[in-house]
Amino acid sequence: MATHHRNSLTLPVEVVTEIFSRLPSKSIARCRCVCKLWSSMLRRQDFTELFLTKSCAHPRLLFACEDDNEQFLYERKNDREFLFFSSPQPHNPEENSHVVAVNNLACFPSSYQLFGCTSGFLCYGANLILKARKKRAYVTVICNPSTGQSLILPTLKSSKTSGIESYLGYDPVSKEFKVLSMERSSESGEWISAKHQVLTLGTNKLSWRMVECCIPHYCSDKWICISGVIYYEAPDNWVSMRSMVVCFDLRSEKFNFVNFMETSSKEMPVSTTLINYNDKLGLLMSGDSDDNSGCGCICGESKSLELWVLRDAGKNEWSKHVYVLPPLWKDVVSEDMHIAGMVGVNEIVLTPWYQTVPPYVIYFTVERKTIIKVGIRGMEAFRGKRFKTYFNYVENVKLL
Repeated sequence: MATHHRNSLTLPVEVVTEIFSRLPSKSIARCRCVCKLWSSMLRRQDFTELFLTKSCAHPRLLFACEDDNEQFLYERKNDREFLFFSSPQPHNPEENSHVVAVNNLACFPSSYQLFGCTSGFLCYGANLILKARKKRAYVTVICNPSTGQSLILPTLKSSKTSGIESYLGYDPVSKEFKVLSMERSSESGEWISAKHQVLTLGTNKLSWRMVECCIPHYCSDKWICISGVIYYEAPDNWVSMRSMVVCFDLRSEKFNFVNFMETSSKEMPVSTTLINYNDKLGLLMSGDSDDNSGCGCICGESKSLELWVLRDAGKNEWSKHVYVLPPLWKDVVSEDMHIAGMVGVNEIVLTPWYQTVPPYVIYFTVERKTIIKVGIRGMEAFRGKRFKTYFNYVENVKLL
């Protein structure tokens, strides 16, 4: 660009914004470095929201692998890393080829666990030595695999704990990202949630504020954010019973509790996965009665899947759907599978507990009762590693 054009545009702003919104996230990062005018335009909230809206129309698969092999860490001597890959999310997989390729995204230091993904951002826990402390501290980290950015959040207030659990949510009305974190206290020998705290991203000074929760409960790593509400499974005890779902409204910052057993007369199986079903909470689980005490896997001997949709949280109203697996299921599924989620309202996606080479995912179309195995190409080097698979992943160019 000529010098006299660096602070002006030859096209209307609306046209330029629309052009930029069609670029991949890596190109946006490069364009931000061209000049101050472009940098300013591509950081504006209206542009990042437009980009996110367009990304939502083309969701992707996201694979997260925690690797501790030094040959993949570029000979670094630090902690393990989370490695992220993405691939196109197949449309009408029965009509597509059975192989999709991945793109390498970013890697981030890890030493604890992945918490989950919301609107292109992930949060995970790390046990780090911070500048202000001599001892290690449990902290929550927000990262963006598309841009490679990460943000270490402040330690929780009065943190005296052996661990934390965090959930990342997005409120579409206030257009704010918030993090709900809680200590996993071992008082009375039981790991229950304590000292619930909330932090709003994007503020000048990040700080936690306490929120009141009137019912002590266990927290879990099964959660989802839908329309400004974070839902997470809350077992009655750490070993078996799973009967309650906690609802945390990001706008009011209030808790609500839904008892699943009051409607279903049974506890949630270990296989249960929380999904977005038409902007309502769905509990997708094995339909086999012997899953309650098992490892939570779906296998070739499984007969059906069940979906419970929360119609009204205040009235504790649920609707039930049963999907009988076709005879072909036994021939396609040869190992233990995990329910990864649901694409729309018609395709259930499952992944192996431990990926083989080449890795793959299985699409079960509930209306047609078809089973399609979709191979993933590009991760052959990570034989034997365990992958966390996220569906409906979207690119987000909002800076942390």
